[in-house]
Amino acid sequence: MKLRTPSPSMVVAIIAVVLSLTGAADAARNAVVAAIKGHPVSSKPLAGGILLLGKNRKFPRSAIPAGGNARLLDGKTAEQVGGTCTPDTIDVGTYCIETTPDLHIRTESEKPRYNFIEASKACVKAGGYLPSASELIGAANIVKLESRADDSRLRATINEDPSRGLKDEREMSSTLVTTEPGPSASGFEGVSEKAAGNPRQGQGNPVPLPADPYPESLQYVTVYSNFQKGGFAGSQPVTEPDNFRCAFHLAQAGQVKSGE
Repeated sequence: MKLRTPSPSMVVAIIAVVLSLTGAADAARNAVVAAIKGHPVSSKPLAGGILLLGKNRKFPRSAIPAGGNARLLDGKTAEQVGGTCTPDTIDVGTYCIETTPDLHIRTESEKPRYNFIEASKACVKAGGYLPSASELIGAANIVKLESRADDSRLRATINEDPSRGLKDEREMSSTLVTTEPGPSASGFEGVSEKAAGNPRQGQGNPVPLPADPYPESLQYVTVYSNFQKGGFAGSQPVTEPDNFRCAFHLAQAGQVKSGE
């Protein structure tokens, strides 16, 4: 025999019986009955009705209304919500990257360029970040990276003023390497004059030592166009300036203040 869905009156009756068997007060029983009374009980959504769960103890799929346009969020498409790249950047797919390097050098007197610390801060100030070597290599066939003097100007950034000399150029990345082993190979905070040992443990005061936050051993990986294929070009100490460009998360690109 097929099991039938209980009628609304049967549901009310069952609830009333259960409450009476459990010894619940008449007031509680009457409150539940009153709450259900006048409201249709159904597996289909009805105005002012009580919706029954399906066999899987979930609302039936047919009872869940579909949105007017599931592709829109607050009237905007996914592309609009995700952001778009500004005119001085290129959409690489998952991020935006500036079309040319050194957009953040404010005056000619500030050249030769910025070092790793200055470039990192400049990109953050613009709302982005200094891209990794992987991101620069990945964008080599899309943006015109700095390159060797014998590369093509159509696919790489080459000095357009031969009177200043034609140099093989490369770009700074946020990828860091160290050229020495040991705990101070990537910098040392030093020991301050105020540092003191724990007298309860019989410790003496440490010897003050100077800090070394930017050691020569800490270097950033550089990248060049390599005829639009991308290539690694060694590393430079973090205090040495070089060409750089900023990248921006695509979701934030519409709000980026690039070129400041």
